[in-house]
Amino acid sequence: MTHTANNYLFFLSALCGLLCFGCESTPLAASGGATTSGSLELMSYNIRHGVGMDGVLDLGRIAEVIRREAPDLVALQEIDQNCTRSGGRDIARELGEALGMQAHFAKFMDFQGGEYGLAVLSRLPVVEVLRHRLPDGAEPRTALEVCCRVEGLAQPISFVCIHNDWTDDRIRQRQVQALLAAAGGQSRPTILAGDFNAVPGDVSTDMFLCDGWSNLGDFEEHTFPADHPIKTIDYFMVKGFANHSGRTRVVEETMASDHRPIRATLRFEVLSQ
Repeated sequence: MTHTANNYLFFLSALCGLLCFGCESTPLAASGGATTSGSLELMSYNIRHGVGMDGVLDLGRIAEVIRREAPDLVALQEIDQNCTRSGGRDIARELGEALGMQAHFAKFMDFQGGEYGLAVLSRLPVVEVLRHRLPDGAEPRTALEVCCRVEGLAQPISFVCIHNDWTDDRIRQRQVQALLAAAGGQSRPTILAGDFNAVPGDVSTDMFLCDGWSNLGDFEEHTFPADHPIKTIDYFMVKGFANHSGRTRVVEETMASDHRPIRATLRFEVLSQ
């Protein structure tokens, strides 16, 4: 590594430390108010458009993996809508119908006669859906924000699905910067879920921590590839929940996709009504 690169990394580390010092999440429970506990069941899964490690496209087994975990909210990456390689199927809609959940899809790009992107499944009432255009990498990228009502909360929460570039952390840093700017103007408690394509300690993941986000449970278990995972690239990040707790775990599914899904129970305090 060159002297210039060392100086850059030192500066970035120092800047991150300054940014983290004094960062505070907006509390969901106001000080002095009566509170009660709440919880959400979360899941994130890069499903490789339903194709497993055996090369077979099988949405039924993807649905069964999700059904066993009984999540309230699911972030799905690598989703086809009416693409040739997936037999013209609307994957998000099919999974939503199979699981009795609302399905919301966001397009990255046109692909093979259809569209390719990501999706969110929700058991919670959805009040707003936002699509945030991110800087392009090897492919175009969009973040999908679904705003939901949660029983006991006076305001909605946001659940944001992302799938960042896989080729270069400098591109991911630009994508994170754009996402933070998009999320910076709202005060809702927010959960970020998906395939970050970055390992712990990469600049693009540290940018969230410097902005006051929490990696749920300081998660570092490996998620990719599914049959013999050697990388941690799928996460939950949270911001704006008071006194939250929870730990991410890997679902030990080795066949249905090339990623293992991740799962967490997020517990937090809410204002009593």
